[in-house]
Amino acid sequence: MPATKPPYAVQIRQQMVELVKAARKPAELQRGFVCSAQSISTWVARAATDSGKPLRRRDVLTSAEREELARLCRENRQLKLERDILAKATAWFAGKGHKTSN
Repeated sequence: MPATKPPYAVQIRQQMVELVKAARKPAELQRGFVCSAQSISTWVARAATDSGKPLRRRDVLTSAEREELARLCRENRQLKLERDILAKATAWFAGKGHKTSN
Protein backbone atom coordinates (compact mmCIF):
# COMPACT_ATOMS: atom_id res chain seq x y z
CA MET A 1 0.00 0.00 0.00
CA PRO A 2 1.50 3.39 -0.96
CA ALA A 3 2.34 5.74 1.84
CA THR A 4 0.25 8.89 1.97
CA LYS A 5 1.88 12.28 2.14
CA PRO A 6 1.16 14.44 5.16
CA PRO A 7 -1.01 17.46 4.30
CA TYR A 8 0.75 20.64 3.31
CA ALA A 9 1.02 23.32 5.98
CA VAL A 10 -1.67 25.99 5.98
CA GLN A 11 0.97 28.66 5.35
CA ILE A 12 2.14 26.92 2.16
CA ARG A 13 -1.43 26.60 0.89
CA GLN A 14 -2.17 30.26 1.63
CA GLN A 15 1.06 31.35 -0.05
CA MET A 16 0.22 29.37 -3.20
CA VAL A 17 -3.30 30.87 -3.30
CA GLU A 18 -1.86 34.38 -2.99
CA LEU A 19 0.66 33.72 -5.75
CA VAL A 20 -2.09 32.50 -8.08
CA LYS A 21 -4.14 35.60 -7.24
CA ALA A 22 -1.04 37.61 -8.23
CA ALA A 23 -1.30 36.11 -11.76
CA ARG A 24 1.08 33.16 -11.39
CA LYS A 25 -0.03 29.88 -12.94
CA PRO A 26 -0.25 26.65 -10.86
CA ALA A 27 1.92 24.82 -13.43
CA GLU A 28 4.58 27.52 -13.09
CA LEU A 29 4.47 27.32 -9.28
CA GLN A 30 4.71 23.54 -9.42
CA ARG A 31 8.20 23.78 -10.84
CA GLY A 32 9.46 26.02 -8.03
CA PHE A 33 7.72 24.35 -5.11
CA VAL A 34 6.96 20.81 -3.96
CA CYS A 35 3.20 21.11 -4.61
CA SER A 36 1.47 19.72 -7.68
CA ALA A 37 -0.42 22.05 -10.00
CA GLN A 38 -3.61 20.11 -9.21
CA SER A 39 -3.16 20.65 -5.47
CA ILE A 40 -2.60 24.37 -6.01
CA SER A 41 -5.70 24.62 -8.22
CA THR A 42 -7.74 22.80 -5.58
CA TRP A 43 -6.54 25.19 -2.86
CA VAL A 44 -7.41 28.21 -5.00
CA ALA A 45 -10.91 26.85 -5.66
CA ARG A 46 -11.42 26.06 -1.96
CA ALA A 47 -10.26 29.56 -0.94
CA ALA A 48 -12.66 31.12 -3.46
CA THR A 49 -15.55 29.00 -2.18
CA ASP A 50 -14.75 29.85 1.44
CA SER A 51 -14.72 33.55 0.58
CA GLY A 52 -18.20 33.23 -0.95
CA LYS A 53 -17.07 33.51 -4.56
CA PRO A 54 -16.81 29.97 -5.96
CA LEU A 55 -14.87 29.70 -9.20
CA ARG A 56 -16.99 26.95 -10.67
CA ARG A 57 -20.23 25.54 -9.35
CA ARG A 58 -22.46 27.41 -6.93
CA ASP A 59 -23.41 24.29 -4.94
CA VAL A 60 -19.92 23.65 -3.53
CA LEU A 61 -19.73 23.47 0.27
CA THR A 62 -17.46 25.81 2.18
CA SER A 63 -14.92 24.34 4.60
CA ALA A 64 -17.15 25.24 7.55
CA GLU A 65 -20.12 23.54 5.90
CA ARG A 66 -18.01 20.44 5.18
CA GLU A 67 -16.93 20.27 8.83
CA GLU A 68 -20.52 20.67 10.02
CA LEU A 69 -21.71 18.00 7.59
CA ALA A 70 -19.03 15.58 8.84
CA ARG A 71 -20.01 16.31 12.46
CA LEU A 72 -23.68 15.77 11.71
CA CYS A 73 -22.93 12.49 9.90
CA ARG A 74 -20.97 11.23 12.93
CA GLU A 75 -23.79 12.30 15.23
CA ASN A 76 -26.36 10.59 12.98
CA ARG A 77 -24.37 7.31 13.02
CA GLN A 78 -24.16 7.47 16.82
CA LEU A 79 -27.90 8.13 17.19
CA LYS A 80 -28.75 5.23 14.86
CA LEU A 81 -26.49 2.93 16.87
CA GLU A 82 -28.13 4.02 20.13
CA ARG A 83 -31.61 3.57 18.61
CA ASP A 84 -30.74 0.04 17.49
CA ILE A 85 -29.41 -0.84 20.93
CA LEU A 86 -32.56 0.51 22.59
CA ALA A 87 -34.78 -1.39 20.15
CA LYS A 88 -32.96 -4.64 20.91
CA ALA A 89 -33.11 -4.00 24.65
CA THR A 90 -36.83 -3.24 24.44
CA ALA A 91 -37.46 -6.44 22.49
CA TRP A 92 -35.40 -8.45 24.99
CA PHE A 93 -37.21 -7.00 28.00
CA ALA A 94 -40.59 -7.45 26.31
CA GLY A 95 -39.75 -11.11 25.69
CA LYS A 96 -38.57 -11.60 29.28
CA GLY A 97 -41.74 -10.03 30.73
CA HIS A 98 -43.99 -12.07 28.49
CA LYS A 99 -42.31 -15.37 29.47
CA THR A 100 -42.56 -14.73 33.24
CA SER A 101 -46.33 -14.17 33.10
CA ASN A 102 -46.95 -17.77 31.87
